[in-house]
Amino acid sequence: MSRETHLAALEQRHEALDKEIANELLHPARDELKLTELKRRKLQIKDEMAKLQSSHLFSTLN
Repeated sequence: MSRETHLAALEQRHEALDKEIANELLHPARDELKLTELKRRKLQIKDEMAKLQSSHLFSTLN
């Protein structure tokens, strides 16, 4: 899988989690544990995207 393809897949997963979090926040009796887990996964994906982008930037500079 190319870096661009992997990054695009991560962006899609990040967006899907964002929507899932928004939906969970709409429920008056929301599951705080589920919400915390969704946010944790979203942050992990964001971190992975940042690593991919920085490694690509570093490799283009050298």
